[in-house]
Amino acid sequence: MPGEKKRVALISVFAAVFLTVSKLVIGILTGSLGILSEALHSGLDLVAAVITYFSVRISDKPADKDHHFGHGKIENLSALIETILLLITCTWIVYEAIGRLISGETQIKVTYWSYIVVITSIIIDINRSRMLSRVAKKHNSQALEADALHFSTDIWSSTVVLFGLICANFGWYSADAAAALGVAIIVLSVSYKLGKKAIDVLLDKAPEDIIAIVEKTLANYKEVRYFHNLKIRSSGADTFIKFNIHLEPELTLRQVHELCDEIEKELGSLIARSEVNIHPEPNE
Repeated sequence: MPGEKKRVALISVFAAVFLTVSKLVIGILTGSLGILSEALHSGLDLVAAVITYFSVRISDKPADKDHHFGHGKIENLSALIETILLLITCTWIVYEAIGRLISGETQIKVTYWSYIVVITSIIIDINRSRMLSRVAKKHNSQALEADALHFSTDIWSSTVVLFGLICANFGWYSADAAAALGVAIIVLSVSYKLGKKAIDVLLDKAPEDIIAIVEKTLANYKEVRYFHNLKIRSSGADTFIKFNIHLEPELTLRQVHELCDEIEKELGSLIARSEVNIHPEPNE
């Protein structure tokens, strides 16, 4: 597998360890539900980062006799697991926040360490989200893309917690629990996006953007009278494309072969890590 994917995934794991420990310690010392909810969020981030690390190690293994389409879907499964972890986070945050708001037990101790850990978290998440997003785009990795999206939401959730701490510093302690609910809303939003995308790929939903590329490409070949049975499936970073094309029966076998090679080459340049299977038929 590309060493760059493994390296950024491992950096993400170390960052998650640091943030989880620091938020947990400060959250316990200050009693801030906002920071404690962020600690739990970072703890699940750590689990997700570890899953991502192992998924990118496995996903680029070549096809074998038991996995004819390779091991790419481990990345999509990893993204789905991240979604489940995010939902668990959301449930706990909502339960604790509502409980505190109802009971009125919202007194917390705000120290400069509270601000330091939250601001540090924002800075780290900005950098690792950008790093993961760049490598995910470069290698067409859905596991790293999910991680990047996951950690980009941490930036907003930490910002919400920072706002809660500022309000609590002025005596509005219920703002901390309200901030935690804000975190939950953000988590719900990203969970839906991650889960839908992961499930779509696991169920082999044809990606609309790839369909458009194939249709536009084939329209540029006058030799192709029409095409049908277009089937597209994604598996991690790989895309498998299959379709039938109708050609004039006067074309020689060599001409048909060269045309199919040309189409496959063009689609390969437009769709990263794609495998194209073309079945030519005489136009009758």
